[in-house]
Amino acid sequence: MADDDFDVAELAAYLHMMPAQIAKLAERGTMPARRVGGQWRFSRPEVVHWLEQRIGLSDDDELAAMENRLEGRNPPEAASIAFDALCPVEAVAVPLAARTRGKAIAAMCELAASTGRLWDAGKMADAVAARESLHSTALECGVALLHPRRPLSGLLGEAVLALGVTSQGIPFGGGGGLTDVFFLICATSDHEHLRILARLSRILTDLSWIAQLRSATDAAAAHRLLIDRDAALGVSGSS
Repeated sequence: MADDDFDVAELAAYLHMMPAQIAKLAERGTMPARRVGGQWRFSRPEVVHWLEQRIGLSDDDELAAMENRLEGRNPPEAASIAFDALCPVEAVAVPLAARTRGKAIAAMCELAASTGRLWDAGKMADAVAARESLHSTALECGVALLHPRRPLSGLLGEAVLALGVTSQGIPFGGGGGLTDVFFLICATSDHEHLRILARLSRILTDLSWIAQLRSATDAAAAHRLLIDRDAALGVSGSS
Protein backbone atom coordinates (compact mmCIF):
# COMPACT_ATOMS: atom_id res chain seq x y z
CA MET A 1 0.00 0.00 0.00
CA ALA A 2 1.60 3.24 -1.11
CA ASP A 3 2.21 5.90 1.52
CA ASP A 4 0.63 8.51 -0.77
CA ASP A 5 -2.62 6.56 -1.11
CA PHE A 6 -5.96 7.30 0.55
CA ASP A 7 -8.70 4.78 1.20
CA VAL A 8 -12.33 5.92 1.00
CA ALA A 9 -12.59 6.92 4.66
CA GLU A 10 -9.27 8.80 4.65
CA LEU A 11 -10.14 10.72 1.48
CA ALA A 12 -13.59 11.55 2.82
CA ALA A 13 -11.98 13.04 5.94
CA TYR A 14 -9.39 14.89 3.82
CA LEU A 15 -12.04 16.47 1.58
CA HIS A 16 -14.64 16.95 4.31
CA MET A 17 -17.12 14.75 2.41
CA MET A 18 -19.18 11.66 3.16
CA PRO A 19 -17.56 8.28 2.31
CA ALA A 20 -20.58 7.42 0.15
CA GLN A 21 -19.92 10.54 -1.96
CA ILE A 22 -16.30 9.51 -2.47
CA ALA A 23 -17.27 5.96 -3.45
CA LYS A 24 -19.84 7.28 -5.95
CA LEU A 25 -17.26 9.58 -7.57
CA ALA A 26 -14.88 6.63 -7.91
CA GLU A 27 -17.57 4.30 -9.32
CA ARG A 28 -18.57 6.90 -11.91
CA GLY A 29 -14.96 7.47 -12.95
CA THR A 30 -15.28 11.15 -12.02
CA MET A 31 -12.36 10.94 -9.60
CA PRO A 32 -9.07 9.13 -10.34
CA ALA A 33 -9.15 5.84 -8.43
CA ARG A 34 -8.15 2.20 -8.68
CA ARG A 35 -9.21 -0.98 -6.95
CA VAL A 36 -6.70 -2.82 -4.77
CA GLY A 37 -7.93 -6.01 -3.15
CA GLY A 38 -11.50 -5.01 -3.92
CA GLN A 39 -11.15 -1.64 -2.18
CA TRP A 40 -10.93 1.82 -3.75
CA ARG A 41 -7.54 3.49 -3.44
CA PHE A 42 -6.73 7.10 -4.37
CA SER A 43 -3.29 8.51 -5.15
CA ARG A 44 -2.64 11.72 -3.22
CA PRO A 45 -0.93 13.56 -6.13
CA GLU A 46 -3.75 12.54 -8.49
CA VAL A 47 -6.39 13.73 -6.02
CA VAL A 48 -4.64 17.08 -5.61
CA HIS A 49 -4.41 17.47 -9.41
CA TRP A 50 -8.11 16.55 -9.74
CA LEU A 51 -9.00 19.23 -7.20
CA GLU A 52 -6.85 21.77 -9.04
CA GLN A 53 -8.73 21.00 -12.25
CA ARG A 54 -12.09 21.37 -10.50
CA ILE A 55 -11.04 24.71 -9.03
CA GLY A 56 -9.88 25.93 -12.44
CA LEU A 57 -13.23 25.07 -14.06
CA SER A 58 -15.51 26.41 -11.32
CA ASP A 59 -17.33 29.74 -11.13
CA ASP A 60 -17.15 32.08 -8.14
CA ASP A 61 -20.04 30.49 -6.22
CA GLU A 62 -18.55 27.03 -6.65
CA LEU A 63 -15.12 28.30 -5.64
CA ALA A 64 -16.58 29.91 -2.51
CA ALA A 65 -18.21 26.59 -1.62
CA MET A 66 -14.90 24.81 -2.21
CA GLU A 67 -13.10 27.37 -0.03
CA ASN A 68 -15.65 26.83 2.75
CA ARG A 69 -15.24 23.07 2.47
CA LEU A 70 -11.46 23.32 2.73
CA GLU A 71 -11.75 25.82 5.58
CA GLY A 72 -14.16 23.49 7.35
CA ARG A 73 -11.53 20.82 7.84
CA ASN A 74 -8.93 23.18 9.35
CA PRO A 75 -7.70 22.51 12.86
CA PRO A 76 -9.03 25.20 15.24
CA GLU A 77 -5.65 26.91 15.46
CA ALA A 78 -5.20 27.24 11.69
CA ALA A 79 -5.10 30.79 10.40
CA SER A 80 -7.25 32.09 7.58
CA ILE A 81 -5.59 32.59 4.23
CA ALA A 82 -4.73 36.32 4.16
CA PHE A 83 -2.83 37.48 1.12
CA ASP A 84 -1.40 40.55 2.82
CA ALA A 85 0.60 38.17 5.03
CA LEU A 86 1.09 35.45 2.43
CA CYS A 87 2.38 37.78 -0.31
CA PRO A 88 4.58 40.62 1.01
CA VAL A 89 5.45 43.38 -1.43
CA GLU A 90 9.02 42.07 -1.79
CA ALA A 91 7.50 38.92 -3.34
CA VAL A 92 6.09 40.97 -6.24
CA ALA A 93 7.97 41.92 -9.42
CA VAL A 94 6.68 44.34 -12.09
CA PRO A 95 8.12 43.81 -14.57
CA LEU A 96 9.41 40.27 -14.04
CA ALA A 97 12.67 39.93 -15.97
CA ALA A 98 12.05 36.75 -17.97
CA ARG A 99 11.47 35.87 -21.63
CA THR A 100 11.39 32.07 -21.53
CA ARG A 101 9.53 29.49 -19.46
CA GLY A 102 12.66 28.38 -17.63
CA LYS A 103 13.72 31.94 -16.84
CA ALA A 104 10.21 32.78 -15.58
CA ILE A 105 10.20 29.79 -13.23
CA ALA A 106 13.68 30.60 -11.93
CA ALA A 107 12.86 34.29 -11.48
CA MET A 108 9.66 33.52 -9.58
CA CYS A 109 11.49 31.17 -7.23
CA GLU A 110 14.20 33.78 -6.61
CA LEU A 111 11.42 36.26 -5.87
CA ALA A 112 9.91 33.95 -3.26
CA ALA A 113 13.37 33.32 -1.79
CA SER A 114 13.94 37.08 -1.40
CA THR A 115 11.35 37.04 1.43
CA GLY A 116 13.50 34.65 3.48
CA ARG A 117 10.66 32.11 3.61
CA LEU A 118 11.96 29.92 0.76
CA TRP A 119 15.42 28.64 1.52
CA ASP A 120 16.47 27.01 -1.75
CA ALA A 121 15.24 28.72 -4.91
CA GLY A 122 17.09 26.28 -7.17
CA LYS A 123 15.45 23.17 -5.75
CA MET A 124 12.04 24.81 -5.86
CA ALA A 125 12.61 25.85 -9.49
CA ASP A 126 13.55 22.27 -10.41
CA ALA A 127 10.39 20.96 -8.71
CA VAL A 128 8.17 23.56 -10.40
CA ALA A 129 9.71 22.81 -13.80
CA ALA A 130 9.09 19.09 -13.26
CA ARG A 131 5.45 19.84 -12.42
CA GLU A 132 5.08 21.99 -15.54
CA SER A 133 6.49 19.18 -17.69
CA LEU A 134 3.61 16.96 -16.55
CA HIS A 135 0.85 19.47 -17.23
CA SER A 136 1.06 23.21 -17.75
CA THR A 137 -0.49 25.42 -15.08
CA ALA A 138 -1.06 28.20 -17.64
CA LEU A 139 -4.69 29.32 -17.87
CA GLU A 140 -6.51 30.69 -20.90
CA CYS A 141 -6.54 34.15 -19.31
CA GLY A 142 -2.73 34.37 -19.61
CA VAL A 143 -2.05 33.58 -15.93
CA ALA A 144 0.07 30.67 -14.69
CA LEU A 145 -0.28 29.20 -11.17
CA LEU A 146 3.18 27.76 -10.59
CA HIS A 147 3.82 25.19 -7.87
CA PRO A 148 5.67 21.91 -7.28
CA ARG A 149 3.79 18.62 -7.60
CA ARG A 150 3.91 18.18 -3.84
CA PRO A 151 4.50 20.82 -1.15
CA LEU A 152 8.19 21.05 -0.23
CA SER A 153 7.89 21.93 3.44
CA GLY A 154 11.59 21.19 3.98
CA LEU A 155 12.48 24.20 1.81
CA LEU A 156 10.13 26.63 3.55
CA GLY A 157 10.04 28.56 6.79
CA GLU A 158 6.37 29.29 6.07
CA ALA A 159 4.07 29.54 3.08
CA VAL A 160 4.69 32.30 0.57
CA LEU A 161 2.95 33.51 -2.58
CA ALA A 162 4.95 35.35 -5.25
CA LEU A 163 3.55 37.43 -8.11
CA GLY A 164 5.31 38.48 -11.30
CA VAL A 165 4.11 40.30 -14.42
CA THR A 166 6.32 40.17 -17.50
CA SER A 167 6.49 43.01 -20.02
CA GLN A 168 5.57 40.61 -22.82
CA GLY A 169 3.85 37.24 -23.07
CA ILE A 170 5.82 33.99 -22.85
CA PRO A 171 4.91 30.68 -24.54
CA PHE A 172 4.14 28.60 -21.47
CA GLY A 173 2.18 25.60 -22.71
CA GLY A 174 -1.47 24.90 -22.08
CA GLY A 175 -4.19 26.17 -24.37
CA GLY A 176 -4.03 29.82 -23.46
CA GLY A 177 -1.37 31.08 -25.87
CA LEU A 178 1.04 33.53 -24.23
CA THR A 179 1.37 33.97 -20.46
CA ASP A 180 2.43 37.21 -18.77
CA VAL A 181 1.09 36.95 -15.19
CA PHE A 182 2.71 34.42 -12.87
CA PHE A 183 1.83 33.33 -9.36
CA LEU A 184 4.07 30.93 -7.45
CA ILE A 185 2.39 29.00 -4.63
CA CYS A 186 4.83 27.67 -2.04
CA ALA A 187 2.77 25.86 0.60
CA THR A 188 3.76 23.66 3.52
CA SER A 189 1.02 21.04 3.02
CA ASP A 190 -1.42 19.78 0.39
CA HIS A 191 -4.32 21.27 2.31
CA GLU A 192 -2.68 24.67 2.62
CA HIS A 193 -1.85 24.58 -1.10
CA LEU A 194 -5.47 23.89 -2.01
CA ARG A 195 -6.76 26.63 0.28
CA ILE A 196 -4.40 29.15 -1.36
CA LEU A 197 -5.32 27.87 -4.82
CA ALA A 198 -9.06 28.13 -4.13
CA ARG A 199 -8.67 31.69 -2.86
CA LEU A 200 -6.44 32.69 -5.76
CA SER A 201 -8.83 31.13 -8.26
CA ARG A 202 -11.66 33.25 -6.84
CA ILE A 203 -9.51 36.34 -7.25
CA LEU A 204 -8.83 35.43 -10.89
CA THR A 205 -12.51 35.07 -11.85
CA ASP A 206 -12.55 38.86 -12.43
CA LEU A 207 -10.97 39.38 -15.86
CA SER A 208 -11.14 43.17 -15.50
CA TRP A 209 -9.02 42.86 -12.36
CA ILE A 210 -6.43 40.84 -14.31
CA ALA A 211 -6.35 43.63 -16.89
CA GLN A 212 -5.71 46.15 -14.11
CA LEU A 213 -2.90 43.95 -12.81
CA ARG A 214 -1.29 43.94 -16.23
CA SER A 215 -1.46 47.74 -16.26
CA ALA A 216 0.19 48.13 -12.84
CA THR A 217 3.20 50.42 -13.13
CA ASP A 218 5.27 48.85 -10.37
CA ALA A 219 5.36 46.15 -7.68
CA ALA A 220 3.67 48.33 -5.06
CA ALA A 221 0.70 49.01 -7.35
CA ALA A 222 0.32 45.32 -8.25
CA HIS A 223 0.59 44.33 -4.60
CA ARG A 224 -2.12 46.82 -3.63
CA LEU A 225 -4.42 45.44 -6.34
CA LEU A 226 -3.94 41.91 -5.00
CA ILE A 227 -4.53 42.87 -1.38
CA ASP A 228 -7.60 44.97 -2.20
CA ARG A 229 -9.10 42.19 -4.33
CA ASP A 230 -8.51 39.66 -1.57
CA ALA A 231 -10.08 41.95 1.02
CA ALA A 232 -13.11 42.51 -1.21
CA LEU A 233 -13.83 38.77 -1.10
CA GLY A 234 -13.97 38.82 2.70
CA VAL A 235 -12.36 36.45 5.20
CA SER A 236 -11.56 33.07 3.63
CA GLY A 237 -14.12 30.44 4.43
CA SER A 238 -16.80 32.97 5.43
CA SER A 239 -18.46 33.49 2.04
